[in-house]
Amino acid sequence: MAAMRSDEGIRYEPDERSPWPVSAVVGFQGVMLILPQSVLYMSIVALSAGQDDTYLTWAVFAALALNGVGTALQAARIGRLGTGHVLITGTATPLIAITIIALSEGGPAMLASLVLVSSLLQFMLAAWMPLLRRVITPLVSGTVLMLVAVTIVPIAIERLTDVPEGIPVATGPTAAAATLIVTIGLGLRASGAMRLWTPLAGIVAGCAVAGLLGLYDAQPFFDAPWVGAPAFALPEFELPPSMEFWSLLPAFLVMTLVLAIMAMGGGMAIQQTSWRTPRVPDFRLVQGAVRANGVASLLAGLAGIMPTMVHSANSVSLTSFTGVASRRVGFAFGIILIGLALLPKLTALLLTVPAAVAGAFVLIIMGHLMVEGIRMVARDGLDYRKALVVGVSFSLGSGLQSQDIFGELFGGAWGLMLNNGVLTGGLAAILISSFMELIQPRRRRLKADLDVSALSGIDKFLRGLAADCGWNDTSTNRLCLVAEEVLLSLLGATEVDGADSERSLTIYARPGGKVVDLEFLATPQDENIEDRIAYLSEQAESPEEHEMSFRLLKQLASTVRHRKYHGMDIVSVQVNRSR
Repeated sequence: MAAMRSDEGIRYEPDERSPWPVSAVVGFQGVMLILPQSVLYMSIVALSAGQDDTYLTWAVFAALALNGVGTALQAARIGRLGTGHVLITGTATPLIAITIIALSEGGPAMLASLVLVSSLLQFMLAAWMPLLRRVITPLVSGTVLMLVAVTIVPIAIERLTDVPEGIPVATGPTAAAATLIVTIGLGLRASGAMRLWTPLAGIVAGCAVAGLLGLYDAQPFFDAPWVGAPAFALPEFELPPSMEFWSLLPAFLVMTLVLAIMAMGGGMAIQQTSWRTPRVPDFRLVQGAVRANGVASLLAGLAGIMPTMVHSANSVSLTSFTGVASRRVGFAFGIILIGLALLPKLTALLLTVPAAVAGAFVLIIMGHLMVEGIRMVARDGLDYRKALVVGVSFSLGSGLQSQDIFGELFGGAWGLMLNNGVLTGGLAAILISSFMELIQPRRRRLKADLDVSALSGIDKFLRGLAADCGWNDTSTNRLCLVAEEVLLSLLGATEVDGADSERSLTIYARPGGKVVDLEFLATPQDENIEDRIAYLSEQAESPEEHEMSFRLLKQLASTVRHRKYHGMDIVSVQVNRSR
């Protein structure tokens, strides 16, 4: 409930219309971040699985086009689809290993079936998100973001010395150093319009130094055709599915769960980055992020390629560096990437960026992602138990990433999958959080109408709970007063909106010796209580009548969390026992 920091570096917020030239410049820089890895990963998958050049060309084309479509969907926010933020969609790197196995076993047809079926899980998880709130928490999402950062950093470090044969190894780190110096220098000093060019300036500086040292190879640009769209027959789905399909489906479902968690983390992180005064994450937008990625993955399945994922690191770093969070950037990104898919010459130009330069910039991106993961974990509140969840999960995931323990134990798809640090660390966080939830005292429930008339029943319910906990009168009165103010806060928005429909309320209370956790589940309203309390923290103490409930909550409750989902508002309050 602390006052939120003001980020004056944001020039255009998501709902503001940045000029199209500005949007195009920022979108182009975002494309430069995502295009090389998309092409590289698709090439690795196709060649490792023994596919021919026809499939490789199609896979690269389809990946670029669908990444553009996915990013535009995230920016659009059509109904319950998308976030209305610049959330970049890219290739699902955690699925590279099992995608290679699927292609090797059954070709594009089997891969298409597996991706198509597993992508449906993302829609289910988006719908079930309110029910999974105690399992897939911001704590879990933040841990996953940090694990993504630490697993990618070693790869970026390796690329610093990735130079062609015959070129001195020192040229790679030298070009990387130029990239880091220019990017960090401009990032710290540049302001206004100059911030727009920070990522591009760093990459250009690195390429210039690489060219002077003989590390820059422009030949792929000259060899590529100007215009072209590959011809490829879409895969046919086999019915009934083969045994190989059923053996690989569980692995795809588990990895799709990881993609959904990463989309959740990205949906929360980009909201915290995109506003001058950061807001409490709107979980309706988080649901939209998962759904939009589900649509993009579904289209990837129809195209017979590996699915998509939200690249929150690129999204957060692009917004932080440029200060442009307008959704127009997402549209520009999509248009540019789809255009590049049809213009191989321009794609080849972007792919001439040396590996060392790209690796240096990835280091900066992963630093941004690590910080956002830490912020997400800290914002959720970090007591001893939560610190244990984060510490063990992070250590397990980062440690196993560099080992082949599960590969030696299980082999095959499961061995490759479990060696993924993001998966093992994320699953560990989910399992430990679930166990922590199970060993807590049993919650008590009260159902009522969301109306002032419910106060007497709520008061009786909570006084009985406090008596069982052995709380004194002062603590009991505080507990009842907090519940009353939450109810009045929820009712306040209804009165302002003039809503006439009846609204239901469910209260869950978890007793404790020193702390009682209350959870209020109600049909949705427009205003976020947590945002309102944070706003009041920055204002002078001159309360208006309609703000009294918020101010009392701020004083009486130790924590207040308000999560807004489609069809449900959940207010979580923690009340400490008086000494």
